[in-house]
Amino acid sequence: MTTEASSSGSPDVSSGTVVGPPPTKRVSWSSFVTLGVPPLVFAAIVTGLFYLLREVVSEKRKILVPQPHTVFTQTIGDNATRAELFEAFINTTKVAFVGLAIAITLGVLFAVVMSQARLMEDAFFPWAVVIQTVPTLALVPLIGVWFGFGFKSRVIVAVLISLFPIITNSLFGLKSVDRDLHDLFTLHDASRFTRLWKLQFPAAMPATFTGFRIAAGLSVIGAIVGEFFFGRGETGLGNLVNKYRGLVQIEELYATIIISSVLGIAVFFTFGWLSRLVVGAWYESTGSER
Repeated sequence: MTTEASSSGSPDVSSGTVVGPPPTKRVSWSSFVTLGVPPLVFAAIVTGLFYLLREVVSEKRKILVPQPHTVFTQTIGDNATRAELFEAFINTTKVAFVGLAIAITLGVLFAVVMSQARLMEDAFFPWAVVIQTVPTLALVPLIGVWFGFGFKSRVIVAVLISLFPIITNSLFGLKSVDRDLHDLFTLHDASRFTRLWKLQFPAAMPATFTGFRIAAGLSVIGAIVGEFFFGRGETGLGNLVNKYRGLVQIEELYATIIISSVLGIAVFFTFGWLSRLVVGAWYESTGSER
């Protein structure tokens, strides 16, 4: 007996494969232009407003509102400062990526366990909520005492901050499979592993990658928070924020904040691209095509 897969992505259990909808169309060059121009126009407007703001503030506050071009010339244009910022960028990126990788592994694992038994969900989910609600800053001193003030502790902070969205989104996706598809797998006497691998995982991909995208930005925040408060080990962007704040080096402080934002945006959009690459054959957004 052979079950044909429909165009909507119904699984073919007997053949051991799951057939999805046709792959989505490739993004054209015009789409890149459409997506890139509005943010650049907005950035130009904000830069112009920044120049205007500096003209209207009082003289004693002008130091807090530097001209955008001086931020560039005194940081990227200076060899020593540029090298310091680049080294910090690399160190923060390492912490964020390692923390995100660990958070993805733990988050998906916990979501799978909770999706397989209601008892497991009732046991684990409240603790996931605790991780999200307990102020991370209250835990930072304890983490430093337990694990030291170096790379390991920074990674732990990044994991704690980025873990919850992965758990909740992955669990939602795994539990949102159409009941009729579950009945179809039951009809074919599919094992629990087969049901998980060939039905629940593919169906959960859109929600799971949404969690990854959220966690990607949060991992950068976690890395910077850890560096800011631990203040030891390799110099990261968080260390530089603390340093430049204390020395009232405003141009360098603005540059560090901008670089931190760029890192978070880059990681966020990287997972957006991965989401379209992986999920594109399974899921088509009901919104406008982008």
